Amino acid sequence: MRLTVKPLKQKDAGRGLAAVDRSAMDELGVENGDYIVIDGGESRAVARVWPGYPEDGGRGVIRIDGRLRQEADVGIDDKVSIEPADVNPAKQVTVALPQNLRIRGNIGPHIRDKLSGQAVTTGQNVPFSLGLGPLSTGSGQRIPLRIADTDPDGTVVVTDSTDIQVSEKPAEQIAQSGSEASAAAGGGTPSVTYEDIGGLDEELEQVREMIELPMRHPELFQQLGIEPPKGVLLHGPPGTGKTLMAKAVASEIDAHFTNISGPEIMSKYYGESEEQLREVFEEAEGNAPAIVFIDEIDSIAPKRGETSGDVERRVVAQLLSLMDGLDERGDVIVIGATNRVDALDPALRRGGRFDREIEIGVPDKEGRKEILQVHTRGMPLAEGIDIDRYAENTHGFVGADLESLTKEAAMNALRRIRPELDLEQDEIDAEMLESMSVSEADFKDALKGIEPSALREVFVEVPDVTWESVGGLEDTKERLRETIQWPLDYPGVFEAMDVDAAKGVLLYGPPGTGKTLMAKAVANEAKSNFISIKGPELLNKYVGESEKGVREVFEKARSNAPTVIFFDEIDSIAGERGARMGDSGVGERVVSQLLTELDGLEELEDVVVVATTNRPDLIDTALLRPGRLDRHVHVPVPDRDARRAIFGVHTRDKPLADDVDLDELADETDGYVGADIEAVCREASMAATREFINSVSAEEAAKSVGNVRVTSGHFEEALEEVGPSVDEDTRERYEELEDELGPSQEPDEPEISRTFQ
Repeated sequence: MRLTVKPLKQKDAGRGLAAVDRSAMDELGVENGDYIVIDGGESRAVARVWPGYPEDGGRGVIRIDGRLRQEADVGIDDKVSIEPADVNPAKQVTVALPQNLRIRGNIGPHIRDKLSGQAVTTGQNVPFSLGLGPLSTGSGQRIPLRIADTDPDGTVVVTDSTDIQVSEKPAEQIAQSGSEASAAAGGGTPSVTYEDIGGLDEELEQVREMIELPMRHPELFQQLGIEPPKGVLLHGPPGTGKTLMAKAVASEIDAHFTNISGPEIMSKYYGESEEQLREVFEEAEGNAPAIVFIDEIDSIAPKRGETSGDVERRVVAQLLSLMDGLDERGDVIVIGATNRVDALDPALRRGGRFDREIEIGVPDKEGRKEILQVHTRGMPLAEGIDIDRYAENTHGFVGADLESLTKEAAMNALRRIRPELDLEQDEIDAEMLESMSVSEADFKDALKGIEPSALREVFVEVPDVTWESVGGLEDTKERLRETIQWPLDYPGVFEAMDVDAAKGVLLYGPPGTGKTLMAKAVANEAKSNFISIKGPELLNKYVGESEKGVREVFEKARSNAPTVIFFDEIDSIAGERGARMGDSGVGERVVSQLLTELDGLEELEDVVVVATTNRPDLIDTALLRPGRLDRHVHVPVPDRDARRAIFGVHTRDKPLADDVDLDELADETDGYVGADIEAVCREASMAATREFINSVSAEEAAKSVGNVRVTSGHFEEALEEVGPSVDEDTRERYEELEDELGPSQEPDEPEISRTFQ
């Protein structure tokens, strides 16, 4: 039977599996768990059959991982023959460990458990996970275990009764021998395979199309009468997997791989940098097909008009002539990687040099799940660890952050058992290794200490504020849910109804009514990234810096969508244009930049702006029109029921006496806003604390603190101390303003100003 090779999913890699669809299994007469021989023409590999993925039904596809592809000497999209394999159970298998691994005790049972069910051949390298910390590279990358000898000979299956012996010689000293070994092993274990890359399926497909196709099937391009692509530029935030992708492609297509780290070729001597660059390309041409990978290409090829150094200009010119000069470059493809694509010289970015630019973006939830599966593949995870939940709660994390998260969790597990380890000994006890596992608590602790690098400059931790923390204001909450949560939670409904989500929300109302609290709650409930901007922090004395700050905020938000951008006190940066004279026009330029970002040529996808103010009359009217800050939500002074709810929130965990009547307190606090009620509750608690501490000694305080209660008398005392911060006139002004602004009408600016005057 002939099937087409495709990559295996990340979570199943490294287990010697071949995923074949049901119809092909039935036709071949094999069951789940049987063994098949995969014949690539020149080499063969043995794998265990696994039911194919639902999307592969009837497509004639076999999915195998990088190790099996290398053993069978095939690439993705190649055709292979498969047939049932007659493999014997192994009586004994001798394995060799790497030289740097020193373990005391019998590690055989542990290795047998890990390899159980796998088909192995003498001379083969099998990726194997031993434990944590210094004993393995942990996150996804595993130790190459060399199969030194098997009984019987040939390909055998490790079973529960197989005797595993550890060779005295290290793996490095055991050479492969025999034709079967060379056929099965097909060289060493590939360092990076496509299964080691998570969340970048589309990008990987584009890179393969640009690089793998021309190298393996140049006749396709000759038939079409076109030149194959010469270069690919990978760009995106740091840590998203640009270098890893280049390594995987080089490993998979078995091409000569030359890596240039930008700064290392720069030299102070005239002409030496260009010579080093020429030598790299000459070496690549001599070993074609070859890939030249230039990491951090912006460091050696910046814009020539903006660089002051003569060396950089010459290096750029040399690179241009090497990539597209008079001499034919042959079968050499250049991959460039940068996180500052706009800093590159534009001459490099035209067709014939870097033919395609591929953005490697911040992964979404599904991408994060795949990356976590890659990095926890070789980890002994404890029961109950839910990878899906961590994928959902790691907004803004790139691949490198998720790798750090899994590494830190493993290090936490290592710290836990470190007191039991005898670090004076050269060897680690085998039983101790087997008992190691990474628990839920290890992951939770690791998550606290890692910031997402994609949002590091502007990110704030979303406070644990839920709608239950906001007392009253039910209508306002409902309006916010409709505007922010619904478009993120039900995008299909909005698409079917042909409704565009609101771009922004303006929360206005008297100070202390809970505007900032509600913005935090909605960001938390919407499970989105949260960027908090305190208005004045964007302002800068240098011309253009303030506008640049606004641009960067929106750029971060777009690349990490879904995102809520929260502008607190927006009136400080978005005042009416033409009304101020003393700020050198910076305020007006910031307003113009905000208008452009909110409603410019570039669409805001899954980005919502929430702004708060208690002076909406000062905000430029252009910001308040539909299409920008669409919804205008009045956060009013709480009524009697809302005050009762706010008292309930702030006294939830306080030891109240029986004589405290929250309904009565709500009746007595007309004109109090949420902040005032919080102050009343705090002052009442302080009055009770003060009375208790003054009445007992320090020794008695610790014993009798459980008997302290906050009484109605303490609340009366607090009400005398804390008065309402909003008077009747202020309340009426905001109510009149609500009629003027409405939910989304453009305000009549002179009327608003008169109201506040």
